[in-house]
Amino acid sequence: MSSDNDTVDHRVRADDSAVHSVWDNGLEPACTVEPGDVVRFECRDATNGQLGPDATVADLATLDVGPVHPLTGPVAIEGAQPGDVLQIDILEIDHDGWGYTLVLPGEMELGLLAEEFPEPALHVWDLADDVGEFVDGIEVPLDPFPGVIGVAPAEDGTHSTFPPRSVGGNLDVKQLTAGSTLYLPVAIEGALFSIGDGHAAQGDGEVCGTGIEAPMTVTCRFDLRSDLSLESPQFETTGPFTSTGRDEPMYGTTGIADDLMDATRIAIRHMIDHLHDERGLTRTEAYMLCAVAVDLKLNEVVNAPNWAVSAYLPESIFPAANRRSTTANCD
Repeated sequence: MSSDNDTVDHRVRADDSAVHSVWDNGLEPACTVEPGDVVRFECRDATNGQLGPDATVADLATLDVGPVHPLTGPVAIEGAQPGDVLQIDILEIDHDGWGYTLVLPGEMELGLLAEEFPEPALHVWDLADDVGEFVDGIEVPLDPFPGVIGVAPAEDGTHSTFPPRSVGGNLDVKQLTAGSTLYLPVAIEGALFSIGDGHAAQGDGEVCGTGIEAPMTVTCRFDLRSDLSLESPQFETTGPFTSTGRDEPMYGTTGIADDLMDATRIAIRHMIDHLHDERGLTRTEAYMLCAVAVDLKLNEVVNAPNWAVSAYLPESIFPAANRRSTTANCD
């Protein structure tokens, strides 16, 4: 954890006056900042504090999905006009030492395989020493990032935080870690920037509907770029480009189909089978682990009528005794 320092120009705390769960260009800004200012945002967890470190699966029965994705903000950027680009340098991200991954069926229908996992499930993670402790000695490295980061849309009224948008929002780009820079097209005067949905770790795809959800503090520096013109978010990052942040032995499964979503589902089903049959996890544990540590990749989208998607599982998250050998023997 990091302490406050004199380089922070503004602090936006996660109190009720600065927390909202919709996109709305009519919201009053929590504060107005100048280009070049550094702002530290306190961000609640994705359930708006309904789950804590002592939560159990029984708590999911009374979970109110209304305030899901509480966002801190909005912050107005002095001088921002439609057509500008807002540059956000993500300087620092701190978690609070705990997080959770959940499977939430029912009205939310979260997850790539929601119909195949109709029972709620929850794993609360101890995030001490910057590693997430799962079952059976599995340890998931942490690379925190904000799942939702964006500016207000041009369209009036309230809009859901769940789908990603051309102005940002629920991007779930796990590479937006500390040291990254995000560029967002500005749609309204002042931009109205908001942030939240902190993830301590996530696999590319977030397939069960959640990563390691965690309350966080995110420090950003803002700038305006009138020399750029964008229609959707762009970014610069040094990764991580794998779940562990390094090239290492992986176990992969594939999905082949004439629809990319079907191919994706097939790849994850095969990975769940592998984790259940070969690694000893329950199917629900396997589904949650896929969401936080398995990366989906598009292998090819040019050879009609079928497309190929693969899922990559890093061997190093397992205890040494449960890793597959990567050395082939031949005579």
